[in-house]
Amino acid sequence: MHSFTGDPGKRLDHFLQEKLSEYSRSRIQSWIKDGLVQVNGSAARASLLLHGGEAIEVSPAGLPPLKADPEDLPVEVLYEDASLIAVNKPAGLIVHAGAGQHAGTLVNRLVHRFGALSQLGGEMRPGIVHRLDKETSGVLLVARTDTAHRALAEQFAGRTVEKIYLALVHGKVRADSGRIMKPIARDPVRRTRMTARLESGREALTTYTVRKRFDKFTFLEVRIGTGRTHQIRVHLASIGHPVAGDRVYGSRVCDPPAERMFLHAWKIGFLSPATNERVTVEAPLAPELETWLAGL
Repeated sequence: MHSFTGDPGKRLDHFLQEKLSEYSRSRIQSWIKDGLVQVNGSAARASLLLHGGEAIEVSPAGLPPLKADPEDLPVEVLYEDASLIAVNKPAGLIVHAGAGQHAGTLVNRLVHRFGALSQLGGEMRPGIVHRLDKETSGVLLVARTDTAHRALAEQFAGRTVEKIYLALVHGKVRADSGRIMKPIARDPVRRTRMTARLESGREALTTYTVRKRFDKFTFLEVRIGTGRTHQIRVHLASIGHPVAGDRVYGSRVCDPPAERMFLHAWKIGFLSPATNERVTVEAPLAPELETWLAGL
């Protein structure tokens, strides 16, 4: 059991995330929901605003078994050591189960091939430290142990993980390089989208460099300093250059028609929790994207 004295002006869940940083946000939320967090002797909501001085007691529940069913489906491993696995996710593959999708995910494949993975991401997301959109291909890191998961999560939070993408965008990008700093928030009208048109939102940084210019498209190398939902797609669309094939954020008609969105997680650099050495993993550009470029 953990005991704390509440700080004034903080939500209960935010307070506990600071005090119990070794646990994931989803796990703390589940403890609160299950009544395992007591404030002055009573169960409380995650949104409870603390006034200061409250007696807070947390009774951590044991880690549940994996609930993502293993499935014998292919998974391409780019790198692995005792702490993590780096895989090449194809476009169209969902990372983990969610609404309307309970099988065939990357997690189902990983559980079959590797068995036990970190459980800090939750019962249906074992090993998942970060994510890629369904239609984005490329390199993704998966934690094998809870210790590795925490170490990688700290690197992502501290922005020491290098993330480089390749993107084909509509139009002619004028500058050879650029920097986009616009906050990203949930679109108040279309809740499945994000937007960079509001002054409010979470800070986000995207930089880009032109790799090649075409008649109606520009091929970019993109780096992100933050990892907001749909960040690259939203930021590039906000400057008038949506990612080719991205119908959600304004991609125009492609000729020939686009089979997928042209966004690829090309490289990721990080410190391996197993070796304490810097590692860079590269996912080769997907064949359909190579064909697309060649056709231009």
